[in-house]
Amino acid sequence: MKATGKNDLAVRDEDLDHPRTHRAFRTVKLLIGAYLAISVLTLVAAFLLRGNADEVNDTVWVRGTIVVISALPTFAFAARAARGSRRAFRRLRIISAVMVVAIIVIVSLPGLIPLWMKIEQGVCALLLAGVAVIVNGGRLRALFAAPSRPL
Repeated sequence: MKATGKNDLAVRDEDLDHPRTHRAFRTVKLLIGAYLAISVLTLVAAFLLRGNADEVNDTVWVRGTIVVISALPTFAFAARAARGSRRAFRRLRIISAVMVVAIIVIVSLPGLIPLWMKIEQGVCALLLAGVAVIVNGGRLRALFAAPSRPL
């Protein structure tokens, strides 16, 4: 077992070494990496459009910053989960689902963010939905299921 952190029971190395597990985590990290890259590019776009109040309001800056800041630990959770951390895997499952719902709510609110950012957020929601589907799939959930404890 790999050491993953204090009080974090790790998944055994031999269980992590299956090609399907590697492929799943490679895809998860790719999706989250794309989510992070798009989020950073959104802040760059906001900076470039900062003189246009219709295209860049305070919500764009706040939302854009929050998304970038949240993408960083999400990627870290994916990396730690790929090394066997049950705690990171659980956090990744929760964050990916919660962020999809949060994005849907924000995009649905009329007038909150401009159309270009609604489209960007929709792409981010699709990327995170892919992550949520993969990490909530039966194979990874079974792999990271809590070990049974002796009575």
